[in-house]
Amino acid sequence: MATVITNEPESVAVAGPRQAAATPWGAATRKYAVEAIGTFFLVFTVATSVFSHSAYTPLAAGAVLMVMVYAGGHISGGHYNPAVTMAALWRRRIGLGDAVAYWIVQFVAGVVAGVVARAVVKPATVTTLHLSGHALAATAVVELLFTFALCYVVLNVATSKSQTGNSFFGLAIGFTVLAGAFAVGGISGGAFNPAVSLGAAAGGLFAWSTLWVYIVVQAVAGIAAGLAFLALNPDDK
Repeated sequence: MATVITNEPESVAVAGPRQAAATPWGAATRKYAVEAIGTFFLVFTVATSVFSHSAYTPLAAGAVLMVMVYAGGHISGGHYNPAVTMAALWRRRIGLGDAVAYWIVQFVAGVVAGVVARAVVKPATVTTLHLSGHALAATAVVELLFTFALCYVVLNVATSKSQTGNSFFGLAIGFTVLAGAFAVGGISGGAFNPAVSLGAAAGGLFAWSTLWVYIVVQAVAGIAAGLAFLALNPDDK
């Protein structure tokens, strides 16, 4: 679940006067810290809402993603989602080294958030989502579709040259997650994000035996979104 707030070809953040004077290591550390914070709060919000049996989990997920995108987009790009980072990599808006670092901090933050959420809520029982047969196939399809939709929206509203300077990117991204969670949350859990999927498994919400399905289809969706953007925007390199 998240984003690539930049229109600069090589940088994920637009440097200001102070940033320009900073060391590359310091700039990288800030980016990774922002990704960790944003991913943590996204996964923590989703997990605590589910553990608390809140009817407003989709709204909470979309809202926290939106505010974290606005909060950290100018520093890290506000991905908070390994699939979005994958899409940005194929769209050529992030280098492989940064992408790998983003994936590491996103996954670690997701796991920590899932464990902390369960410890904080301390539910009497946890219902683990076990999938097989048609339910497993349906989960793969809906996670593929809505992860693609999320990554596709992110690339178009946050990295396209024609959208430079827009102020609606956070709303568009948050509402994509909101729509997807309401539409198919009852089928797959509405993760659309490998870090959310891993965090949910760490918290006991997703079965470890079927976690690979989420990770694989979400990664494929990120690649597909990056390629789709390049095909549909041939002049936007």
